[in-house]
Amino acid sequence: MGKVKSAFFCQSCGHETAKWLGKCPSCDAWNTFVEEVIHKQVPSVVAFSKSTTVATAQTLQNIEKREHQRITLKDDELNRVLGGGLVLGSLVLFGGQPGIGKSTLLLQLAVSMDGLRVLYVSGEESDQQIKMRSERINGTNKDCFILTETNIQNIFKQAEKIQPQLLVIDSIQTIYSPDIESSPGSISQVRESTAQLLRYAKQTNVPVFLIGHITKDGALAGPKVLEHMVDTVLQFEGDRNHVYRLLRSIKNRFGSTNELGIYEMVSSGLRQVDNPSEILITNTDASLSGISIAGTLEGMRPMLVEVQALVSSAAYGTPQRSSTGFDGKRLNMLLAVMEKRCGFKLGAKDVFLNIAGGIKVDDPAMDLAVVCAVLSSNADMPIPKNIALSAEVGLSGEVRPVNRVDQRVYEAEKLGFDKIVISKYNKGISQKNFKIELVLCGKITEVVKALFT
Repeated sequence: MGKVKSAFFCQSCGHETAKWLGKCPSCDAWNTFVEEVIHKQVPSVVAFSKSTTVATAQTLQNIEKREHQRITLKDDELNRVLGGGLVLGSLVLFGGQPGIGKSTLLLQLAVSMDGLRVLYVSGEESDQQIKMRSERINGTNKDCFILTETNIQNIFKQAEKIQPQLLVIDSIQTIYSPDIESSPGSISQVRESTAQLLRYAKQTNVPVFLIGHITKDGALAGPKVLEHMVDTVLQFEGDRNHVYRLLRSIKNRFGSTNELGIYEMVSSGLRQVDNPSEILITNTDASLSGISIAGTLEGMRPMLVEVQALVSSAAYGTPQRSSTGFDGKRLNMLLAVMEKRCGFKLGAKDVFLNIAGGIKVDDPAMDLAVVCAVLSSNADMPIPKNIALSAEVGLSGEVRPVNRVDQRVYEAEKLGFDKIVISKYNKGISQKNFKIELVLCGKITEVVKALFT
């Protein structure tokens, strides 16, 4: 039997030391070291081991270029976020809040891929619980195998027997390797289990999904090196009190990180939302002040979102500035521009801003819609419902152009809007190419005249 010893690991970056330290010398985080018992022994042989060959160096000219082979999934939203499908041999980390729908989405994927041999490993639920959930989802894949196991060696033995084409691990924090004596979910266990699954994915060319927990701060639980080891990191966002869920790509070695997938939580699982603009805009007959429609982009997908603002007299000495779904610092900057450059007195008033639908947007093209929503609420004058806005606002009060404005205009035209306000400095855009009327403005004052006079 090997020597038993304990070591201290940083929960943030995984740095190992022989004694406890208040500050991590690697990532400078405070109070992140935890003690773990380590059993040093010869690692057991895993089932997927193959004869290793010595790698040789070669020049870039001698390397043969190959396209990534991908599995086209039945889920179009997930295909888009992954960059066009699931790459063979890739390791994908799937994170999100408890109860947000991570297990439901991947089980729904596993049971919908007819003809694809899938091994779904659960360390958190029993096979009966998974059976009940699959009946609610109504899957038809007869080649979906369920395994309730937490020992990674037993998982590899079952994988060698079944020879799956897709492996799902729910969740990585419950998996443990018998070669390490620390408890499941510890830094060393998560790191070692992920390393073995990474070797499995690369050697067998089988894509692997890992479901990961998150901390109370919203970061993925476990060492930071976990995100560096995997090929793709997906974040499932949303509020359990709302029906819509957002799937974002934080890291993707095989595609863009700007794509967004939108789902709706229904009784039969997660439903793909093909046209997010229709669900993000409130359909009301009444004209209400403080509401504007913004044309934005998430990756390659154009969307129209509803911006809601409320301006009221400050009840206390210090006015409040609150925003949901929009950067609070950028809101303060836009309020300062309106105060300084346009003469609107908002310094003594409370300003509340909300992006409808529970989504978060960081596109600069939202600036003009935010400004107009605030001015509409301040003057209690509604913006016409048939007008959309898409432009950035500079510090001097100018209306600046944004990229790919033609896609934003086409989206507004498709949803039946009559006018869209954009910057007159956009190049290469002409009225003859669109049925929707283009309102070209260069300053905020020109926009105000176009909307409120």
